[in-house]
Amino acid sequence: MPFVLPREPEVPPATWSTYAFTTLGVVPLVWRSRAPVLALVLILAIGGAYRLYVDGPGQPLPYAGLIAFYTVALRCTGLVRAGVGAGTGVVLAVSVGLNTGTARELFFTGFCATAAYALGRLQYTRQAYTAAVEDRAAQLERANRIEAQQAAARERARIAREMHDILSHAVSIMIVQAEAGPVAVRRAPERAEAAFDAIAETGREAMAQLRTMLGVLREDGPAPREPQPGIAGLPALLDRVRRGGLEVAYERCGAERPLPGTVEATVYRVVQEGLTNVVKHADATRVTVRLDYGGGNGEGDLTVTVTDDGRGPGGTAGGGADRSSGGHGLIGVRERAAAHGGTAWSGAGDGGRGFRLGVRLVTSPQGVAG
Repeated sequence: MPFVLPREPEVPPATWSTYAFTTLGVVPLVWRSRAPVLALVLILAIGGAYRLYVDGPGQPLPYAGLIAFYTVALRCTGLVRAGVGAGTGVVLAVSVGLNTGTARELFFTGFCATAAYALGRLQYTRQAYTAAVEDRAAQLERANRIEAQQAAARERARIAREMHDILSHAVSIMIVQAEAGPVAVRRAPERAEAAFDAIAETGREAMAQLRTMLGVLREDGPAPREPQPGIAGLPALLDRVRRGGLEVAYERCGAERPLPGTVEATVYRVVQEGLTNVVKHADATRVTVRLDYGGGNGEGDLTVTVTDDGRGPGGTAGGGADRSSGGHGLIGVRERAAAHGGTAWSGAGDGGRGFRLGVRLVTSPQGVAG
């Protein structure tokens, strides 16, 4: 303004040197983010030198010092802020004493410095809150991504179990019936026709179940809504195995009661896997499927066992593999049992003969779906 407006005659004229010195007092702001204390010290020192040694026009503008003090409040630790605040208070008091020495100027200068400090701390709180919100959002996103990955892995494992149970059982039954067909054609043609019917029925059921499962994976239309097979489907399952020449007994004990759909589906898949193993590995003539509902009061765990009279766990006949070690099928049985808070086991049957697959499932009347 002294370059533009007329000045009082007794006021020194404005010169380029004095305003160049004033401009120098702003340059330290370039480093205020990296060295806020040093920037404040340089600005105060340049301002003091201007007042003491340069006979310039009027008082230098205090904005650079206020910005530097604001930055100290924003970026420095509590101990540094306390030291800088005390030093700045001393400098301001000396400056006011050398200028007017009035309480009015001291109050006004202190008020401006306090406001700059308060704004710095307010901005620090705002930035800390924003950083906390962003960090929380990032953590939530990571947690959601991990949860989605885990859910996808669980769903892949579930689909793998279902497809294994469906295909392994269907293919095993079809192979047994197909191998028995030529013999039956020569010895008992009526049994050959029944074997071929069983092959067709098994294939149709496997295709229907696979179609339902694969429909869930399709994204271009609604998935088919068909119930999972349950305990009511066990007789038909056992009949298909009987047609292969295997004697199958079905025993139930305890007070029968309605069970959740997920539990019934697990029972069906466990029995299906047990029968598949018998057909594929046991070389057995008889298998017993037993459902034990526990206590007579309608409560308790449900125990499912599949026992055959064929090769034992060691697979001693025909060079078979150790059945107790299991493949994906027995692993799937254990996973299904664990999903219902239960356990699964396998080993030799009574008296060390044959093979037994057992599962104990935790059931609750409160969890029964309508």
